Amino acid sequence: MKIIRSRDFTADRPWGALDIARMNGISMRLHWTDQPYRWHVNDGEEVFAVLAGRVEMRWRESGVEQRTVLETGDVFHATVGTEHVAHPIGEARVLVVEHEGSV
Repeated sequence: MKIIRSRDFTADRPWGALDIARMNGISMRLHWTDQPYRWHVNDGEEVFAVLAGRVEMRWRESGVEQRTVLETGDVFHATVGTEHVAHPIGEARVLVVEHEGSV
């Protein structure tokens, strides 16, 4: 049993993570960041939930860049093949659920 207070978690580097659980090949990790990630495509689907802060999520559809600002409590679902990148606005804490070892 674990209780994790996401608001108290800070990593030693951007996108540093705390492993929460691994279940049947799916990982759940709490990330802290104050810097953008990089454009990528996951190995499967990804669920990205903003637990604290704000994140500008960018993705490409048919080669055209789209973007939206995710607020605390918002969830982004990257379907298979969705190229995307997260740009935090200040500090952010996010829960990422994806295949273990995905980018």
